[in-house]
This record gives sequence, structure tokens and C-alpha cells, in this order.
Amino acid sequence: MYKKPETDEEIQQINEKSHRRQQVRQRILAKKVVEKGLLIVHTGNGKGKSTAAFGMVLRSLGHGFRVGIIQFIKGGWYSGERTALEKFSDQLTMRCLGDGFTWETKNVVQDSENAYQAWNIAKDMINDPSYHLIVLDELNIVLRYNLLPIDEVLQTLKSKRVDLHIVITGRHAKPELIELADLVTEMKIIKHPFRQQNVKAQAGIEF
Repeated sequence: MYKKPETDEEIQQINEKSHRRQQVRQRILAKKVVEKGLLIVHTGNGKGKSTAAFGMVLRSLGHGFRVGIIQFIKGGWYSGERTALEKFSDQLTMRCLGDGFTWETKNVVQDSENAYQAWNIAKDMINDPSYHLIVLDELNIVLRYNLLPIDEVLQTLKSKRVDLHIVITGRHAKPELIELADLVTEMKIIKHPFRQQNVKAQAGIEF
């Protein structure tokens, strides 16, 4: 429980502790001198993987950078972010090349063709030096269902230019991809209204 300092001595002790923490933090930050393009993976069964990626998209757009987004699965759905990001058409290229979520698929051959089409566009973006950030949304799902060869994807990611940031989202990230990545975040579900309260997907929250 927080206890408000009551004496000058207590206030001084708190200020000294804060000053020491700041000094430690400054020493740590002084050692962080490397700047490089990151391979970032958002995975796990919790909500927020793509949402976190779009947060980075907005940051990059705010700095004037060029951004590319490939949506491998969600192309069959209308999404609010797609409409909002159209306002940045001079900085942003967004391609939605799926037919919907994997549990809706009725044609594995078509899914594979969509995946290859999206991947070819993604490779063109990766090789284009004008991009600062590329989001490969739901690529993890595509890899999980073996719609693309993991070895080819890994080799392309390994050979990306040094200053390019790539974010990959989706559940069930492959161990090989996790090993290659610079930053991996697992979204863990604690509660979800879809399960506990039968609440459907809602505009502005899920799409």
C-alpha cells in the first residue's frame, strides 16, 4: 500500500532512490548504440497481435516513413483499419489477398494460390529499398498450414536489407521463425467475451 511521505527525511530518501534509478537507467541506455532493422513476431492465442502491428504502422507513418502491409488471411473481411489507412495512400501500400479466416476455407488449392500471390508481392516489397516497415499479417497461420515453404520464407527474411523492419503476426509461430526473430511477443488470453459471454466480433474492436 502506498504511504505518502510525511517528513523531509522521507522525501529526501525517495528522491535519492529515484536519482539512483535514473543513473542506472542512463548507464544502460548509454550502451544501446546499435540501430538495425528488426524482425518482429507477434504470436499467441490472445487478442492484439495485428493491432500491435498496426500501432507500429501508425508510428512509422507519423515519422513520414513508407510502409507496406500484406494481409494473408483477412482479405475476405471488411476492416476499419483498412479504411483508416487509405488516408495515407501516399506512404502506404496495403494488399489484402486472403479469402477469409482459415476455418472458413473450402478450397485448399485456392488458399495456397492466394498465399503464393501474397508472398510474391511481399518479396517485391522486401526487395524495394523505399520501405521502412513491412507487416506480414497472419503469415504465421499460412506457415502453420504449410501453404508456403518455411525454408523459402526464412531465407528471404535472413537476406532482407539491414535497415528494414518486418512484423509477422498470427498464432502458432513456427519455432524456426521464433529463433530467427529479434523480438517475439506472445499474446496470452486470460478472458475473452466471445467465450465467456457469447459476444460476437464487433466493429472497431475486432475489425
